[in-house]
Amino acid sequence: MNNQTPDDKKQSQFFINNMVESAIRVGLLFILLAWSYGIVKPFLIPVLWGAIIAVALMPLTVKLENMLKGKRGLSATVIALIGILILTVPFVMFSISMVESVEGITSTISSGTLKIPGPTERIANIPIIGQQIFDVWQLFSTNLEKAFTKFLPQLTSGLAMMASVVGNSIVSILMFVISLLISAAFMANATSISKSVNTLSVRIAGAHGEEWATLCTATIRSVLLGVVGVACIQAFLVGIGVFAIGLPTAGLITILVLVLAIAQLPALLVVAPVIAYVYSIHDSTTATIFAVWTLLAGLSDNFLKPLLMGRGLDIPMPVILLGAIGGMVSSGILGLFIGPVILAIWYQLFNEWVHESEKVDNQAQ
Repeated sequence: MNNQTPDDKKQSQFFINNMVESAIRVGLLFILLAWSYGIVKPFLIPVLWGAIIAVALMPLTVKLENMLKGKRGLSATVIALIGILILTVPFVMFSISMVESVEGITSTISSGTLKIPGPTERIANIPIIGQQIFDVWQLFSTNLEKAFTKFLPQLTSGLAMMASVVGNSIVSILMFVISLLISAAFMANATSISKSVNTLSVRIAGAHGEEWATLCTATIRSVLLGVVGVACIQAFLVGIGVFAIGLPTAGLITILVLVLAIAQLPALLVVAPVIAYVYSIHDSTTATIFAVWTLLAGLSDNFLKPLLMGRGLDIPMPVILLGAIGGMVSSGILGLFIGPVILAIWYQLFNEWVHESEKVDNQAQ
């Protein structure tokens, strides 16, 4: 039997109506969020990069602003344009050099005048891989046509990979150019944006919101100094060695060292084969001096990172480094900056939770 009174039935109907209405509202909100995400998704990566670049370059912009008598918009524009030139000029020069080299090699092969010098016995004496390198090198130096025929699939695959790398590099350069322009807009309006971010942080995280916003800024700058800064120092030191000894691919080697160092991979992956090659073409004294210099340069991150990473932060350096490596593995180069920020916030939360527990225990006693 149904013993519900009319009031009970009204309340039940009212509850069901509210539930249905709330479900419709939540569903419409999710649909709106999904549509909005689809619209802004193409711009998320450039905007995030623009924010990271703006945070990293803001101190430099402030210094230039003081020199330009308070013209922040002009200083932000100048910094962005310098960044664009630093990105595009070397890439254009490298691309022109590559095109000219390919054209020269193609014309030489077509004319039949291409001569590859043969390897020395030192190459064959390199442990494990020396004999294989010697045999391949010897084949290319003595019978170029047979070598091309034998290694045609590998050469085709290598050229396709190089074309893919060049294409991806062009896309990456364009993305960073857009990001630099966005960062200029962020830096020009840094005061109002900073207030908005602090207000939103307090709204989301409560009393600690503003403190965490400052922590995010400091963490990004620390990663830039400790990861990207150290990578630039490593690449510069290795570059001095390879340019000084006159290697024809010195620029490419320097760029590879920079990329590996930013990706948190050992520079020795590039340096070690270069040292072996230098030993095959130079006398022992010159090669040994070069080897010592490049090894020290390749290993310099082991003592530079503890010195530079985490400066000005209460977060331990291993936490920042772990976030940088983990973020890089999971989300690429963008994760290099986002990973440390996330771990830094979690570290702060954990610390506060521990200290809060200690306070409760002390009050209980």
